[in-house]
Amino acid sequence: MRRRMRVAVPSERPGGLEAAISSHFGHCEVFTVVDVEEGKVVAVDTIANLDHEQLGCLALVDYLAGHGVSALVAGGMGLRPLMGFQQAGIQVYYGADAPNVGAIVEDWWAGRLPQFSPQNTCKGGCNSH
Repeated sequence: MRRRMRVAVPSERPGGLEAAISSHFGHCEVFTVVDVEEGKVVAVDTIANLDHEQLGCLALVDYLAGHGVSALVAGGMGLRPLMGFQQAGIQVYYGADAPNVGAIVEDWWAGRLPQFSPQNTCKGGCNSH
């Protein structure tokens, strides 16, 4: 059983559980980072997105890993960052239909979201969307 995990969700400003979900992780305004322990939200934080156009897609992998993220829920990303997250040991899940961050975190914790696969990736790499 998962005890405590930190999940990041690309979201619109100002972030938080009520924030709208951003459709593509690399182009979001902020990441809402949620600590979940035994099914309960125990902490919520937001971190600003990096300028990945300048730094590259893989900079976000290191950035989120440096913030202790163990899982990411996204509606879109390119193949290169997906592979980067997998190599960093960060689980990536596909989710874009929830009304807000809180709902998608609940779906993720309950196991209702599929793992992100290469078939879910944007065909243009990290510059698409």
